[in-house]
Amino acid sequence: MAKITAAEVGKLRNTTGAGMMDCKNALVEADGDFDKAIDILRKKGQKVAAKRADRDSSEGVVVAKINDENTRGILLSLNCETDFVAKNDSYLELAEKVANAAFSCNTEEEVLAADLDGMTVGEKLIEQTGVIGEKLEIGGFEVFEAPFVGAYVHGGKIGALTGLTTESDNKEEVAKSVSMQVASMGATTLSYKDFDASFVQSETEARIAAIEKDNIERGRLGKPLKNIPQFISRSQVTDGALAEAKANYEAELKAEGKPEAIWDKIIPGKLERFISDNVSLDKELALLDQDFIMDDKKTVAQYVDSKGANVVGFKRVSIA
Repeated sequence: MAKITAAEVGKLRNTTGAGMMDCKNALVEADGDFDKAIDILRKKGQKVAAKRADRDSSEGVVVAKINDENTRGILLSLNCETDFVAKNDSYLELAEKVANAAFSCNTEEEVLAADLDGMTVGEKLIEQTGVIGEKLEIGGFEVFEAPFVGAYVHGGKIGALTGLTTESDNKEEVAKSVSMQVASMGATTLSYKDFDASFVQSETEARIAAIEKDNIERGRLGKPLKNIPQFISRSQVTDGALAEAKANYEAELKAEGKPEAIWDKIIPGKLERFISDNVSLDKELALLDQDFIMDDKKTVAQYVDSKGANVVGFKRVSIA
């Protein structure tokens, strides 16, 4: 039987990240054959991975990478089972290595097949499953390319990429601020103009039905009833709808005895409020139409415009 030295155990540990005793036992089983010892540890990982395949990997860390030219960025989440593991320095180092290996990839399949320490990322995750004792997997992977790409990661749990054109002198600030908005507010599309008409219609019906149901209970309890909106998206507020609203406001002002000469000073504000009251879907899901988290007197679009910038798209990854 080959004599196993501390230096050989240390080399295997540095290569695999496995514990000292696991490395020593693997070398003993492999009779000192280094490559065979790595294979033994990998097979141990396969066994652990198979046993934990049905476990929920709802913890982990999100990593963002941007190239030197700021024209390409990736977001990757490496998921595990517990927050204890996710905060471990060796786990964070593994996530960085996986993200570096993934940087030139375009799909999760390519990431798993990418090289990492002489094996594929997929093989590395199986190996480390045996080392760590928890299910490891790529939870999310996004790529974005634009004339300028910026990123923001919040607490290692939520990451966002924002793409801009390059006209603005404030592109670094804008890309980070908008990425913070994406991370915080979870938009799904850039503008209300991108919504499919059938989606808006089904959401409108569902939301109105929910309010009507809630109002029945509120009425039973003697609570004030919630307003039922006419619309939920700017895409529904047509010129005809605005004209009808304007006519209604004019009739109200006339009934109140307000002089017609001052109507032009009152109606624009009422129409702005009318639009604001009927765009709940946009404020939830359309990035540029959301209230800006750093100044809720502005929409994101107004903030971006004030900086002379133009957002072309975004991506978001979070730990589920």
